[in-house]
Amino acid sequence: MRDIVLYLHMHQPNRIRPYSVFDIGESHDYFSQKGPSSNEEIFHKVANKSYYPMVVLLSRLARENNNFSVNLSISGIFIEQCEAWEPNLFNELKELVATGKVELATETYFHSLAFFYNQKEFENQLELHNETLKRHFGVTPKVLRNTELAYNNEFGKWAAAHGYKAVLAEGWDPILNWRSSHYLYSPKGVENVALFLKDYRFSDDIAFRFSNRHWSEWPLTPDKYRGWIDSLPEEERLINLFMDFETFGEHQWTDTGIFDFFERFVRKWCDDGNRFATFTEVIDTHRIHDEVDMPDTVTWADTERDLSAWLGNAMQQEIAEALYSQGPAVLRTNDDKLIHDWRLLQSSDHLYYLSTKWYDDGNVHAYFSPYDSPYDAFLGYMNAVRDIRYRVFEKSNRGLSIDD
Repeated sequence: MRDIVLYLHMHQPNRIRPYSVFDIGESHDYFSQKGPSSNEEIFHKVANKSYYPMVVLLSRLARENNNFSVNLSISGIFIEQCEAWEPNLFNELKELVATGKVELATETYFHSLAFFYNQKEFENQLELHNETLKRHFGVTPKVLRNTELAYNNEFGKWAAAHGYKAVLAEGWDPILNWRSSHYLYSPKGVENVALFLKDYRFSDDIAFRFSNRHWSEWPLTPDKYRGWIDSLPEEERLINLFMDFETFGEHQWTDTGIFDFFERFVRKWCDDGNRFATFTEVIDTHRIHDEVDMPDTVTWADTERDLSAWLGNAMQQEIAEALYSQGPAVLRTNDDKLIHDWRLLQSSDHLYYLSTKWYDDGNVHAYFSPYDSPYDAFLGYMNAVRDIRYRVFEKSNRGLSIDD
């Protein structure tokens, strides 16, 4: 018997509208925009193409097959939008979790990179996210993922010190060397935390290559995919498939056959005595194979698998420093709306849109970006960050400095 750990991540950013220098001090609404490019309309579109059909399919598979479970992480930003704009979807999602066949992982509420800038802010966002999951789903997760699967040794140690039983990371070859991602590992120097490593090849076959007619393996069928897994060495009993929830129906459209492929593969896999398992089920039945040393940060994006997708150029670095440096002053205002807006601007998506990479990585960035260029994205983003500073000054009777 082999276990597949299917982990799907649900997140939608609040994209920044064309926010000009003339808006600073006049309008503090960074995200509202009408029309088909508005955050609300985008959420409705993705809900109809991806969220509804996939949630329904997962619920059906969970109810009809004892060997099928799924693991999800749901950002706080997603929950806010779903509650406001698609309450029926949110009810469907809660019913899916209520089947008992779903394990939820936790992350930063605002999908931020706060761990690398302000650990206290990271902890605050994690606490807020856990409270939200407890309120809506009745669970307190013990599995932790960082935004963009960003992981290093220090993150593993932090997870252990704060009582988490598992952490997610990328199974990147330069880190593993000769070893396989098809085992359960532990962080370096940590014994009480399991490290789940994404199999990026099997994951990306579905998430990125499935509909590519130029791919030498197109079309990907359930039997072909199953054959690849069956050809693994007998002792490799764990396959971690990590991908965005939007893979199904949005990144890979319905007419590619993605839903049919997934359902047929799942049913045959489970009928043959294998499992789609939760993180906890794997921890309970698999032993730790070895420890993994990641002194430098590894993510699940781009060919470098580091933080360069978000912090690789001067624009990204400048704006991240400007945003996070305002944290102490923003929090001292005790203005809930201001603090919430500041945290919404921390979403890693905004930095991702500023990437100036070329070739295949650049094409992926351009696909996800709502802006004509990274420089257009930078202008609106920086103006919003400057308006945050203006609002801090405005709240202070003594002209509070952001460095106080």
